[in-house]
Amino acid sequence: MISTGQIVFAILFIIAFVIILIYSYRGDLKLHRKYYKNSVWILVGFIIFLLFLMGLKILFKE
Repeated sequence: MISTGQIVFAILFIIAFVIILIYSYRGDLKLHRKYYKNSVWILVGFIIFLLFLMGLKILFKE
């Protein structure tokens, strides 16, 4: 079983981890804007591809 101390530790760890991630990202924001300008289109393409695969799965499952 998970004890109360472990739950508290997990919650505090997640909060600290998210804060450190945000702080690190803010420090590199200028570099991200310079080198990863149009990377959002890769994400859009990947999502469209996944939706296409899910559509094929649903289409051929019936």
